[in-house]
Amino acid sequence: MRFGYWTPTYGGWLRNVADEHTPATFEHIARIARAAEDGGFDVTLVPELNLNDIKGHNGPALDAWAIATATAAVTSRLEIMAALRPSYHPVALAAKQAATIQEIAQGRFTLNVVSAWWAEEARQYGISFADHDDRYALTTEYVEVLHGLWSQTPYSHEGRHFSLEGTHLEPKPVTAPLIYAGGESEAGRAAIAGFADAYVTHGGTVDELRTKIADMRARRERVGKPAFRHFGMAAFAIVRDTEEEAQAELARITDVRSGAAYESYQDFVTKSQLDVEISLREYSVSNRGLRPELIGTPQQVADRIREFQDVGVDTVLLQFSPALDELERFAEQVIPLVNGRG
Repeated sequence: MRFGYWTPTYGGWLRNVADEHTPATFEHIARIARAAEDGGFDVTLVPELNLNDIKGHNGPALDAWAIATATAAVTSRLEIMAALRPSYHPVALAAKQAATIQEIAQGRFTLNVVSAWWAEEARQYGISFADHDDRYALTTEYVEVLHGLWSQTPYSHEGRHFSLEGTHLEPKPVTAPLIYAGGESEAGRAAIAGFADAYVTHGGTVDELRTKIADMRARRERVGKPAFRHFGMAAFAIVRDTEEEAQAELARITDVRSGAAYESYQDFVTKSQLDVEISLREYSVSNRGLRPELIGTPQQVADRIREFQDVGVDTVLLQFSPALDELERFAEQVIPLVNGRG
């Protein structure tokens, strides 16, 4: 099992807790990254939103690619997976930036390509927000152009969304960034089966992940592509000495009350095509992180992770609160159990 964590670019992951003792500063993010490397984590996902959908529009939201670049410079082993939303990044410039960051990271830079979901953010930032299926069509062509620019000089492309003629991009990336993507709709899964190298998903139950992985493996085989390199899942972890303490923490963070993030909740559920119903209680934590139920003692959480491993999940992308303290607890108490060292 590979262990990853979400870089807390928004000051935390809890919609019902105002101060998570996780400042949205690079100084703190760098401390987390170093602790993660020391503790046995393999990858960090750097999410990209220009508005804060956790704490509300007035909350902090650090730039994902700037944070990814800086994190690459202060680490030596972590895979740096930066979110990329095609409508927010001109494709040739994104290809150039990614090649440069890959040089800084010495081959550790990867991309989580996201077709976007937040109409209000797009409106505020002057970005075109296409219909759901059209966003995936754009993403498919976008990834094709990225690979073309990374591998050919000069590169030309004429398509529905992009037109380039005789484009030079040098230097090429030392290794083309691996492309992760996640989606639950029919259009999303069909597109991802064709353009991505790895599949990632929001948190789910063991049965939901078993079904998703089987479906994506079958789709991948039908389009004649090599097997996905990874299957990853988001999750929020609560590890305590006793199950009672873990459940008490769960009750604290899901004490739902009205707040600034409720509008983004409504936008998310109406603008996305989800394959499961989610409750406002579940939305108390980002990315359906409670659904995997990584809650309990170190042994209980380790056992639960192994259940996901058995159905094909090989990467868990974890959220913690407070991020630094809980990441260190997880590294010390859970990772050794899962990896057979404790």
